[in-house]
Amino acid sequence: MLVEPGPDAAAAPAAAAPPACPPGAARVALLSNPTASGNRALLPQIRAFCAVQRDIFHYEVERVDQIGTAMARIARVKPRVLVINGGDGTVQAALTEIHNGRHFGDEPPPVAVLPNGKTNLIAMDLGADGDPLQTLEQVLAIARSDMKRHIVARELIALSDGSAMGRTVLGMFLGGAGLADIMLYCRHRIYPLGLPNGFSHVLAFLVGFVANIFGLKNGLFPKRPDPIEVSVTRHGRLQGRFAVLVVTTLERLILHGEMPGRRERSGALQLIAVERRPLAVLRVVVGSLLGRLGKQRFGGVHVERGDEIRIEADRSSVILDGELFEASRSRPIVLRRTGPVSFLRLFAPAV
Repeated sequence: MLVEPGPDAAAAPAAAAPPACPPGAARVALLSNPTASGNRALLPQIRAFCAVQRDIFHYEVERVDQIGTAMARIARVKPRVLVINGGDGTVQAALTEIHNGRHFGDEPPPVAVLPNGKTNLIAMDLGADGDPLQTLEQVLAIARSDMKRHIVARELIALSDGSAMGRTVLGMFLGGAGLADIMLYCRHRIYPLGLPNGFSHVLAFLVGFVANIFGLKNGLFPKRPDPIEVSVTRHGRLQGRFAVLVVTTLERLILHGEMPGRRERSGALQLIAVERRPLAVLRVVVGSLLGRLGKQRFGGVHVERGDEIRIEADRSSVILDGELFEASRSRPIVLRRTGPVSFLRLFAPAV
């Protein structure tokens, strides 16, 4: 095992590790973000585990701008699997660098994700929702075997302002409108309380739900969502104030169930928009619990798929896998699908 810290990352504690893996020998490359919430307690165990595994190449970064260097180093060892140990924001930054930097050419290794952040939506979609160290052990066991049954393809969301010179960022889950306001409320008002992540998310959801149902507007609650306009290729436009706006390529999301219409091929980008009306919010919650969302129509709930989605507003925030962006009339947010990207799913489908 070789631990390679980033330029300014804290060095791993000294240990009697085996000789470093020569190029071409690593089955697994592990990219760790020590600043991720789960890593503050778990990273010493991760380091200790890697120290006795000759076929793991471990690289640590503390800032997004170090990920390009990390990918260039990781590409040299030609891993069978690239594992990302961080939150959804770390995954988003790594996927963007893999795509834009082309460090692995046309055949990047499949990506696995450890559930070690605050939300872990991407990890859960790939079947990793338990202990991060046990997940790493599972990934290593799969990498030492025939991986074919575990490799799945996912398209990604490519976010830009639509211009040829604009920055493109890749991810798998975007929250906008009232949902983005609740996510920011959770980040700035709930997380500082030091509560468990799961409880924090439930509390933020309940506060946002109550504020929407009763129209509460004071500073103790998430702010009222701004009007936006959403255009979906081949499906027209939606306008108004929305309690929830989701665009995703994940297959598992709503209350840990399957995304509606996930087997359809009418577009890779899944849109769910819920109008800011109490009955519409209640309908989407009940429809999700009963598994009917996307299978039958609910008033005020819009479920569409497309290859391109545009979001315009006078001023409105969206969050793509933890990174904040702002839509405006002069600089709309444009979401397009990418080609399929390989990921490692922990559970193999039944034969």
